[in-house]
Amino acid sequence: MNTPAPLRITPVTKKSGLGPFLKVPGAILGSDPAWVSPLLLERRLHLGAKTNPWFQHARWMGWVAYRGDTPVGRISAQIDYLHLERYEDATGFFGMLDAEDNAETFGALFEAAEGWLRQEGIKRVRGPLSLSINDEVGLLVDGFDTPPVFMMGHAKPYYGKHIERHGFTKAKDMLAYMIAPDFPAPKVMDRLLRSSKQPVRVRPLDASRYDEELATLREIFNDAWADNWGFVPFTEAEFKDLGHSLKLLIAPELIQIAEVDGKPAAFIAALPNVNEVIRDFDGKLLPFNWVKLLWGLKKRFPKSSRVPLMGVRRAFHNTPLGPGLAFLVIDAVRHHLVARGVEQVELSWILEDNEGMRNIVETIGGRDYKRYRVYEKTLP
Repeated sequence: MNTPAPLRITPVTKKSGLGPFLKVPGAILGSDPAWVSPLLLERRLHLGAKTNPWFQHARWMGWVAYRGDTPVGRISAQIDYLHLERYEDATGFFGMLDAEDNAETFGALFEAAEGWLRQEGIKRVRGPLSLSINDEVGLLVDGFDTPPVFMMGHAKPYYGKHIERHGFTKAKDMLAYMIAPDFPAPKVMDRLLRSSKQPVRVRPLDASRYDEELATLREIFNDAWADNWGFVPFTEAEFKDLGHSLKLLIAPELIQIAEVDGKPAAFIAALPNVNEVIRDFDGKLLPFNWVKLLWGLKKRFPKSSRVPLMGVRRAFHNTPLGPGLAFLVIDAVRHHLVARGVEQVELSWILEDNEGMRNIVETIGGRDYKRYRVYEKTLP
């Protein structure tokens, strides 16, 4: 039996750079046929303090585990001061966790991350979040056999046992639902809408007023999600950055806004599943993959899509019109998806105890096919 090389944990610094940290997922997951490498340039921008406005209210540290000169794992630790301001719970986060199937490696990575968080006054750790509640959230614990869609994570089945071995327990599960967009409209939704005495109009995003429309979407989303577990609002800078970074992918008709009495009340945003196009890119956009990406998005729309953002204002929660508004925007966007040849749409993520939203999605034929778990532990 070969004795494994000694393990060492190295922090990510300006000198070491992000390169080794970004390459770890490929070393761990590269042989998994369901894994899709993210674009390394996008990941580099995501982790850059000058390019990601999340860093205006947060900090992170990263570590890479090596055996000899071979990277065998990585982890990040984050402190989000907007979360601390909102909840006053001394909670920090871990994320970007990938490692070989080895208890020593997972343990050493967690010790590094928890040690840094403890020094910063953190008393509870939650994750994985990469980097925030508004990014990739949770560890895949069910649904390993299919590739992740755009902006969703992937993992190997053994990750969970090592996280739990280090003292973490389940905090919350998130579900990803898959649905065929050509579903027949359920009659119950028609009845809900007819019962409303308020005039309702659904319209696409107005691209000529893009920044103004982004502000409207952010306002609806932050209001709609305000009572959800773990919620931290998008800042103006974050949502604007998100909107502009995804502008290439956004078709105005795939963002639908419902207005009640002329005021924005609900919205849905559907994006092409870029992962279909970039599966063979190996994380590289240059020198020529950017041409393939543009061709794949403009000339041959992907067969799958994802709904990453959706919301109904709280004023309509627990009213008959609430689910009606949700269905209206879903119904409006799905016709455009069908027209583009989309066959499958993922709605993600939805909290496991969000029974209202789950009922709506299941009523129109959605099935939960992936499950993501957020863990937490109290630091000793």
